[in-house]
Amino acid sequence: MNVEPTSLPEVLLVQTRAFSDHRGWFSEIHHDERYQAIGISARFVQDNFSHSVRGTLRGLHFQEPHAQGKLVQVLSGAVYDVVVDVRRGSPRFGRWFATELSGDNHQQLWLPPGFAHGFCVLSETADFLYKCTERYDPKAERSILWNDPDLGIAWPTAAPLLSPKDADAPRLRDAPVLPDFSPSP
Repeated sequence: MNVEPTSLPEVLLVQTRAFSDHRGWFSEIHHDERYQAIGISARFVQDNFSHSVRGTLRGLHFQEPHAQGKLVQVLSGAVYDVVVDVRRGSPRFGRWFATELSGDNHQQLWLPPGFAHGFCVLSETADFLYKCTERYDPKAERSILWNDPDLGIAWPTAAPLLSPKDADAPRLRDAPVLPDFSPSP
């Protein structure tokens, strides 16, 4: 397992190992001691799975309060995955990082609490796994507009398939609730 830093220092790109032969492949999704050794010591309390069709855009989502850290991975298909720093007072507030996650590249993305997350499906379908550090709380569910011009995210489509909630999300500057930045000691 290798870890690559991203332009958002707290967000990590994790390259897992896949063992392949003529039958297919095997990969370890999570092993607490190995992840602690690379700086991800979070306790995961909920796993989520989504199946989406080409052009679907989910996001940009976060929870506040009860902020969730997420370890995300595509099991099949491919997505353009985006993370945005939405922590009020952060020196990187409003900055984003994007990468392609796929069932073929076996990469994971770790985003700690305080970051909004979204993805757009690039393949015919995509199966997406989220390991979360907090349980889903519908009262704490928040969204940022996927195409907020202040963010300038370079999405791979101008006309994605959106939920009504995502289509009507506020811009970051108009978000009624945001997490606060807390510098590491």
